[in-house]
Amino acid sequence: MKKLENLRKNKTKLNVDQGIKIPHTLVIIFAIIIFVSIATYFVPGGSYERVVNEAGKTVVVDGSFEYTKSEPQGFFDVFQAPITGIVGGAEIIAFILVVSGAFNMITRTKAIDSGIARIVHRFKGREILVIPAVMFLFSLGGAVFGMTEEAIPFIAMLVPLSLALGYDSIVAMGISYLGCIIGFATAMLNPFTVGIAQSIAGVPVYTGIVYRTIIWAVFTVVGIVFMMRYASKIKKDPTLSPVYEIDQKKRAKLSSEQGEIQEFTLGQKLILTILGISMVVIVWGVLAKGFWIPEIAAVFLAAGVLSAFIGRLSLDEMAESFIEGAKDMIGAALMVGFARAIVVIAEDAHIIDTVLYTLSSLIGKLPSVIAGYFMLFVQTFINFFVCSGSGQAALTMPIIAPLGDLIGISSQTSVLIFQFGDGFSNAIIPTSATLMACLAMAGIPFTKWFKWILKFQLLLYGLSMVFITIAIMMNWS
Repeated sequence: MKKLENLRKNKTKLNVDQGIKIPHTLVIIFAIIIFVSIATYFVPGGSYERVVNEAGKTVVVDGSFEYTKSEPQGFFDVFQAPITGIVGGAEIIAFILVVSGAFNMITRTKAIDSGIARIVHRFKGREILVIPAVMFLFSLGGAVFGMTEEAIPFIAMLVPLSLALGYDSIVAMGISYLGCIIGFATAMLNPFTVGIAQSIAGVPVYTGIVYRTIIWAVFTVVGIVFMMRYASKIKKDPTLSPVYEIDQKKRAKLSSEQGEIQEFTLGQKLILTILGISMVVIVWGVLAKGFWIPEIAAVFLAAGVLSAFIGRLSLDEMAESFIEGAKDMIGAALMVGFARAIVVIAEDAHIIDTVLYTLSSLIGKLPSVIAGYFMLFVQTFINFFVCSGSGQAALTMPIIAPLGDLIGISSQTSVLIFQFGDGFSNAIIPTSATLMACLAMAGIPFTKWFKWILKFQLLLYGLSMVFITIAIMMNWS
């Protein structure tokens, strides 16, 4: 009877899903491009004066806003913007293609499949322990050195592991990229957000670390519990996964590949060692040498080529596997370019500063606690167009921090609000190139991810408002 009841539930679920036709991600993004272009005919142009501060960062001057000539973006601009977006996003696009190609070379050696088989065997019956261990490390990385883009290559390895453990691709995405985002948004040491925002707001750099650490710990525990509950549900009934049908194809491929594995060879062990060393080099490079996307991609490409030689792939096999891996990411590369087109339209029309000025003007008329919530909304909204922690800090903090002081919100709290608004939204907005790249690596359509993470986003923002309220009430400084 219980099996029959489950079948009926699944049938109902499938019928509901089949009755709701969600547009392709590219269709949604292009619709947003058109919407923003229409908005440029109604939102006047405007700009703030910008200066270079003592730290060498270009920031806006509070009180310097002036309306400028409006430059509406018409029919031709709408179709030109994606091209400009692709050119502007060339770095992240190249990163996606190179990392995917390099990873495919490593995959061709069967070393990762062998390693996964050993991990699955070792954690048999204790698979759930993988989630808190991995997610904690990614959250810590986001909190300490702003780890986000660095999660992209990890996802390619975690997806097959997640499937082999009985979970789905969303679990792999959640414990890696979402873990980074939680750490990034609640960071106590991240130099790209906390460091820059505090320096601009006139707050001693890295002060308030105790309260921020408490916040990070609470959010990380909440994220881990959320992912463990979801993973347990999928383990019990895989058909409840939003990507069940997509993952079935991956499982079939993974099963056939693992079926070919006879033994864990010395060569495969060396390849996995190289892969591990590469990750250590990337983390060290980011922390000590300022590695960014080109350097990270170069490390991964070198690891791919070296692994291919150790795995005894011929030169032709290496080339073919690299191209095959890169080819799978063409769709993701286009998504990145089209998502950036939204920002291109807004920037060319000079409406971003106007929107910031209008929203900040409204804040000054609200009670402090309500104003704090509204500031969170402003930072989230601006992040849709300025998907850069340091860039958004330079744009908003010179305005938001002094405005907060006038209405009873300390600059320290304003920085925290900026962190929340800038950080958490990176896990759901389509203009985040890193999010789109991670989803591409995981093979998860944006529409399915959006639907899955929406409830968790509401939870994150609810918790954010609680900590903002506490900070304002205790006049945190």
